[in-house]
Amino acid sequence: MDTVSVIIPTYNRSIIRALESVMAQTWRNLEIIIVDDGSTDGSTDGTRMKAWIEQSAVRIIRTANRGVAAARNTGVEAAAGPWIAFLDSDDTWAECKLEKQMRHIRAHPDIRIVYTSERWIRRGVRVNPPKAYRKYGGDVFLHCLPVCLIAPSSVLMQLSLFREMGGFDPAYPVCEDYDLWLRICSLYPVGLVDEELTVKYGGHADQLSASSPVMDYWRIRALCGILQTRKLSPPHLEAVRREIIRKAKIFLPGCLRHGRSELHEQTTDIIRASGVTPGHL
Repeated sequence: MDTVSVIIPTYNRSIIRALESVMAQTWRNLEIIIVDDGSTDGSTDGTRMKAWIEQSAVRIIRTANRGVAAARNTGVEAAAGPWIAFLDSDDTWAECKLEKQMRHIRAHPDIRIVYTSERWIRRGVRVNPPKAYRKYGGDVFLHCLPVCLIAPSSVLMQLSLFREMGGFDPAYPVCEDYDLWLRICSLYPVGLVDEELTVKYGGHADQLSASSPVMDYWRIRALCGILQTRKLSPPHLEAVRREIIRKAKIFLPGCLRHGRSELHEQTTDIIRASGVTPGHL
C-alpha cells in the first residue's frame, strides 16, 4: 500500500482537531509530519501531542518562523512519499478522504495530483462557496486564473511532481498555493473527487488571507511568472493576459488611492516585464 506523507504546517495554533481527522483516516499507511513554524505559544507541546509522538504516530519538525510556504517545503523534504498531502492546521478531512483520492488515482494512472470539493465553515456557520469556486477536473488551467480554485488541504499529489515543480515559492507570504497550482495546471491535468471531503474553517483573525492587504499583488506576480516561464497555447496565453489586466485595473488604482506609489511602480514593472504593456491597462 502506497505511503501518504501528510504535511501539517502550524504557527501558534492548536492542531488537535486537524490531527485527529488524519488519525481517523481509513487509508492507514500514513506518515504524519508537523512543521512548527516558530510557534511561541506551546501549541505543539501538549500532553496528547507528546503521547502521539511517543507512539511514533507523529513527527514534529521545529523551525524558525519563515512562513507557510517554507514550512510546507520543509515537511516535504522530510517525506518518505511517494504521495504527499497537505492539511492546514485549521482544516479537517472526512475519514475517507485519502482512500477515495487513492482510489481515483488507481483508476486514472496518468493523474499525478487530485483534489476534492470542500465544505466551508465561517465563524461556525456553513456557507456556500461563490460560483467562481466551482470545482473541475482535467485541464483546469483557465478555471484557476480568477481564483485559487484548489485548496491546499484538499490536495493529494506525487512527491515527484512537487519536486519537479520546485515546491512552494517561499518568497510568497500569501497566494503561494495559487502560484504553485498555476505552474502545475499549465502542464498537467488534475483529478477531482467531487465530494466535500475537506472542511475549510475561516473567519478567524489569524488567517493569512485576512492579514494581507495586497493579495492581488501576489496573484498578478504569479500570473506574470507563468507568462515568462511557460510556453502557453494561444487561448491560454490570451486568457492569462486578460486576467492580469483585469486584476491590475482593480489593484493599481487602489495603490494610488492608499498612497502606495512604490507598490504601484513595482507592480507595473512586473507586468511590463511579462510582456503586458501599460497601454493595455
